[in-house]
Amino acid sequence: MTELDVQALQQRLVAFAAARDWEQYHTPKNLASALSVEAAELMEIFQWLTPEQSARVMEDPGTAPQVADEVADVLAYLLQFCEVLGIDVLAALAAKIERNEGRFPVPEPTDPPFRHSSE
Repeated sequence: MTELDVQALQQRLVAFAAARDWEQYHTPKNLASALSVEAAELMEIFQWLTPEQSARVMEDPGTAPQVADEVADVLAYLLQFCEVLGIDVLAALAAKIERNEGRFPVPEPTDPPFRHSSE
């Protein structure tokens, strides 16, 4: 798979759960809880890091795979949650960005741009 295909990933997750008879546990409540737990596990990696250390976390060969795994867990549970509830995750994100662009417009500059005295 060369491109990220959200629907294909969701179907793989559905098939994975079905093969193990886990669908019975994949209720919205349980998936939301699992998503929260995985997000907390991601946060735990960064808990005591300084802002500078956190910005370089992917440079650490010991930590980078942990971060990637937790990000994957968060995304997996989010995709499963959206699948169960029939949410088109990309459409929901696009709509949210559009709403935020309306709610938080780019501020107008208050001062004219700085000009060098030689101009």
